[in-house]
Amino acid sequence: MSTEHAAAKASHDTHAGLSAKGLKAGSVGLIGAVVIGVSCIAPAYTLTAALGPTVAEVGVQLPAIFLVGFVPMLLVAFGYRELNNAMPDAGTSFTWASRAFGPWIGWMGGWGLIAATIIVLSNLAAVAVDFFYLMLAQLFGNPELADLTLNLPLNIATTLVFIALACWISYRGMETTKGVQYVLVAFQLLVLGWFAVAAFSHVANGTAFDATSISPEWFNPFAVESFSAFAAGVSLSIFIYWGWDVTLTMNEETRNPEKTPGRAATVTVLVIVIIYMTVALATLSYAGIGEEGLGAGNPENQGSIFAVLAGPVMGPFAILMSLSILSSSAASLQSTFVSPARTLLAMGHYKALPTKFGRISPTFKSPSYATIAAAIAAAGFYVITRTTSENALWDTITALGMMICFYYGVTALACVWFFRSEAFSGAQAFFFKFLAPLVGGVILLVMFVKTAYDSMDPAYGSGSSVGGIGLVFVLGMGVILLGVVLMLVMAKIRPEFFKGKVLPTRT
Repeated sequence: MSTEHAAAKASHDTHAGLSAKGLKAGSVGLIGAVVIGVSCIAPAYTLTAALGPTVAEVGVQLPAIFLVGFVPMLLVAFGYRELNNAMPDAGTSFTWASRAFGPWIGWMGGWGLIAATIIVLSNLAAVAVDFFYLMLAQLFGNPELADLTLNLPLNIATTLVFIALACWISYRGMETTKGVQYVLVAFQLLVLGWFAVAAFSHVANGTAFDATSISPEWFNPFAVESFSAFAAGVSLSIFIYWGWDVTLTMNEETRNPEKTPGRAATVTVLVIVIIYMTVALATLSYAGIGEEGLGAGNPENQGSIFAVLAGPVMGPFAILMSLSILSSSAASLQSTFVSPARTLLAMGHYKALPTKFGRISPTFKSPSYATIAAAIAAAGFYVITRTTSENALWDTITALGMMICFYYGVTALACVWFFRSEAFSGAQAFFFKFLAPLVGGVILLVMFVKTAYDSMDPAYGSGSSVGGIGLVFVLGMGVILLGVVLMLVMAKIRPEFFKGKVLPTRT
């Protein structure tokens, strides 16, 4: 076989079954993709929620744990980049796992992404609503306005409005999404930078709450007291990086789709780790890890560390932090719609779901039916869990980590298997197509198993249980089993996909 013939065969084998879906090509460049990636991760919202609990687990080793959590994310991002270079497709995890492992595992990979994003959409809307009423309270100097979020009917109504607005912006396509994100992301990064500079200034001036000198020991993950604390910290740090893969789901809408999305994913992860490290060091230096007063280890501060520290650190400009967290959660609510909508679109397009999910808006060239379906699912999930039990809502968020590790891990190993015939053709191919995604994928799947095992303990999460088994485990496994049931139903309705006729497995 000639070299040209072999190359042509390899190219056909790589792209077998893939086809465009009618999305607006070339509408997002590298900077736009990175901005949307950073927005989806929501650094201001994520940090205010995650800093306290992580400090409670690992103390001053917070920077070390943030770096440890960053490693598997970067390794998996390399695998995603290689898959995207070979097969730029809006279905990402669903499409790539189908081509590597077959339709059944591919369908579950897609389900993991959809379930995780739908759950987090409802959570982001809830957080945006909480900070919306807190902002009103600060703006009008009336603390009672902040308590309006506790009024269940009003809370649900406001949350549904936030979801509807985010859905409307997403429906209008990537141009509108990009324009909104530039403003919201720039604002939250500006405020986080302001907070960090102000905190370090207080430390330098001797006016910090518990000035603590930065030490090399903070960057030593082996100094964490126990493996269980280390694992809990890593699990939290993996969650805080989640969302960078949104840059890949836009691959059919980016300029240079084979290269830009992968580069955007890598740049997004690097930008986020710099932001996290800067703010984490500023917080520890200013507040210390004490369990009293403004200390980062105080259990009363763990719900929202910035709500406690913004006033002392930023003075009269503390309201900017509330606005930043509101804009962060609202921005992420809107940009997070990109992933499930495009995965549902791909699954409809490739006949793994009803064909109506594959519809494209003729005006905006965006996934019309899939975007609305994602919004209805997120709204329904929030209403059901919030009216049933607040513990159910927050325990499902805790279970989210399991689904993230599951679909990231499956996709990383799909890279290893898909490129198995060329993995040893050179040092670069060996590292990026084999070693990096293998190590990253195994770490995340080990974390999936460990989290599932630990969550069987009723003490995990809110402390609720069903038949003596932790509610977090029941919810996490329940969502995955729901996916299995839906998959079996679809296999009866749309057998051609599940027989490998639409997206053939690469041999």
